[in-house]
Amino acid sequence: MKILVTGGLGFIGSHTVVELQNAGFDVVIIDNLSNASIEVLDGITSITKKAPEFEKLDLRDKLKVQAFFEEHQDIDGVIHFAASKAVGESVEKPLLYYENNINTLVYLLQELSKKGNANFIFSSSCTVYGQADQLPITENAPVKPAESPYGNTKQIGEEIIGDTCKVYNELNAISLRYFNPIGAHPSAEIGELPIGVPQNLVPFITQTGMGLRQELSVFGDDYPTPDGTCIRDYIHVVDLAKAHVVALQRLLKGANKANYEVFNVGTGKGSSVMEVIESFERVSGQKLNYKIAPRRPGDVIEAYADTTKANEELGWKAVSTLDDAMASAWKWEQKIRKK
Repeated sequence: MKILVTGGLGFIGSHTVVELQNAGFDVVIIDNLSNASIEVLDGITSITKKAPEFEKLDLRDKLKVQAFFEEHQDIDGVIHFAASKAVGESVEKPLLYYENNINTLVYLLQELSKKGNANFIFSSSCTVYGQADQLPITENAPVKPAESPYGNTKQIGEEIIGDTCKVYNELNAISLRYFNPIGAHPSAEIGELPIGVPQNLVPFITQTGMGLRQELSVFGDDYPTPDGTCIRDYIHVVDLAKAHVVALQRLLKGANKANYEVFNVGTGKGSSVMEVIESFERVSGQKLNYKIAPRRPGDVIEAYADTTKANEELGWKAVSTLDDAMASAWKWEQKIRKK
């Protein structure tokens, strides 16, 4: 079976391509390389001993999307990662985010709606929940007004997929609401490659550990949490990648209970910023240079998943620990700095 992975050279996309190929799927990657490197293809090939098909294509070009699907009529499923994802940038450039995250989704669904039977996995986010009223967060938690244009594109994206599935009964879709993906492949052949200053905690930690950054800023230590720092559900990217394969197989087998479903993908356990720093210090054997800085506007105090639905219905469970993830992230950071 042939699977299209959009944004397949990005952080989560590349790890998912590896797991798809390991599970016996043929993969076609679309990526416009705006936030990814072509070298990631070599990393994927090195791990799986099989080169995925690759097309450099900007999904904002509707005619090129149409031409792609006319040429590749043998695609059995689509996993859609391609999107802009920096919360801060989305506040500064909302129209860029709406064009890149919404238009591309619409163009893909227009092509899939023409097929007799189509399977679609959407890369969504726990940002759709905002500041949750109850923890852990279940899939039934209310979707709150978005804190950023990025978060809004995920909410709108889910609504578009839901509306489309109501009309096209042969379109089957699953939205996976990620919590906080971290880490790298244990081979250190692929990992997180942020361009410029990292927006996420773990690459900032590992870059500080390597001396590329002078110090890490911990934004706020006066939150109502055990150590005063924000709490998140950090999931190893390989566990997350495997969830995509399991979700896709659910659709291909026709095991889904409705033609549009939603699942949380996390560990079910919250870790504070300080606990992540302590984990890094444990696995690296070195002290991290950090300072306490003022709170950032818009930061949610605490968010972690109730993963019961994914555990029971998908038969998937995160297995890696925080230390596993931090060790793999550190191994990857050390490798890329040796180049």
